[in-house]
Amino acid sequence: MNIDNITKEVEAKLSNVLDRFNDNLKSLRTGRANAAILDSVMVEAYGTSMPLKQVGNIIVPEAQLIQITPFDPSNIAAIATAIRNDSSLGLNPSDDGRVVRIPIPPLTEERRRELAKLVGQKQEESMISLRNVRHEALDLIDKTKKDKQLGEDEASRISSQIENLINGTRSKIDEASKQKENEIMTL
Repeated sequence: MNIDNITKEVEAKLSNVLDRFNDNLKSLRTGRANAAILDSVMVEAYGTSMPLKQVGNIIVPEAQLIQITPFDPSNIAAIATAIRNDSSLGLNPSDDGRVVRIPIPPLTEERRRELAKLVGQKQEESMISLRNVRHEALDLIDKTKKDKQLGEDEASRISSQIENLINGTRSKIDEASKQKENEIMTL
C-alpha cells in the first residue's frame, strides 16, 4: 500500500464523519424555521414514496414559518399529511389549496434540554466514528510495518499526521456541537 494513500484515505473518512455530523445537526429543530428539518419527510405521490423536496419547492419566508409550494397542486394534501404524520417533527401544517404553510412553534425549556442531549448523542456517535477511523489507520500502519514496507520512523510520522487530522476533526465537531447547543438554548 502506498503511504500517501493511507493519509488520503483517513482524510476522506474524517471528512465523511464531519459531513454526516453536520447533516445530523441540520435536521434538529431549533425553534427557528429551517428547510433542512423537512429533509427526512417522505410524501406518497404518484403511487410511490418520494422525498418532499422532489414534490415541492420549500422556502422560509420568515423566521417562524416554512412554506411549501407543490409542483403539482394535486399533491398538496399528501404533503400536509406526510408532515403531520412525522411524529419526530411535531409540526402541524395548514394549506390553502395552493401552498402548505408550517408555523414553527417556540420550543419549551424541556424540549430544548432534550434537543441539547440529542446533540450530545450525535456528537458521541461521531467521536466513536473518529476512534474507529484511527483504529483502522493504525492497524494498517502496523500491518505495512510488519510487511517491511514501512520503517519505524516513517510509521511514527504517519501516525502523528493521522492524530493531527483526527484532533482537527474532533475540534470541528466540538465547535459545531457547542454552536448548535447555543442555538437551541437561545430563546
